[in-house]
Amino acid sequence: MHDPTPDTGLGSFAAVLAGELPGDWTSTYHPDRGGLNVLTDRVWDMDDVADALANHTVDHCAVLRRHDGTRLFVAEQPGHGEGYLIAAMAPDDAPDEAFRGVREPDGLAVDADPFSAAEDVTFDLLPRYYVALAQARGNADRLALPQSAPQRIVMTWSDGSLVVDKPDRPDIARALTDSGFTFDPTRGVLVLSGDDTAHQAASARAAGARLDELGIGVVLRHPQARSALGTASVAPPTPTAVSRHRGR
Repeated sequence: MHDPTPDTGLGSFAAVLAGELPGDWTSTYHPDRGGLNVLTDRVWDMDDVADALANHTVDHCAVLRRHDGTRLFVAEQPGHGEGYLIAAMAPDDAPDEAFRGVREPDGLAVDADPFSAAEDVTFDLLPRYYVALAQARGNADRLALPQSAPQRIVMTWSDGSLVVDKPDRPDIARALTDSGFTFDPTRGVLVLSGDDTAHQAASARAAGARLDELGIGVVLRHPQARSALGTASVAPPTPTAVSRHRGR
């Protein structure tokens, strides 16, 4: 049975709170010796706790740490009443970009009773922290992946038809064939016939939309004109006089 009138000093409150939370927690008291901003800057809150820290000087605080690295910030509520502010602290090993779009697990204002505060933290603050942490970790993992160049499909005009080299990915090939491209086994390419130009244009737009959904860009190219075999390109003659009439 716990003491019905526990010591409400910040250090004692935090120590008792640490013993009431699930898991193995330690409590560290931080007196005001400068540098508390290193701790307050990691407070993961955009509500009451953040407002209090922005408008009032933190003279001292306590940090609770669990064996898995989870940290809780504890400070006195501003004003003359008894009570404390408790907020989760953001992990130090995640880049700032990982927190973009993540809802902060805003903290709590609690009475000076570490036992009831432990229940509020366990059933209210920590669940929100777990959700936010999972999102930030997921973002950090994606940011750590190598950023490859975006893939593109090149559609080349050839005798009125659009020609695409056969893709390696089946989903890309399916997007093209579902949009009207047919496989030419003799050349090993996909061809969109130009027999009906209106239908061809609609099919090309449909293929582009399907590929965009797959994150694939589309580039249209015209084949380079080549000189006939056995001939050399002839330079245009140098004009000796300027005509008074120009074509429009």
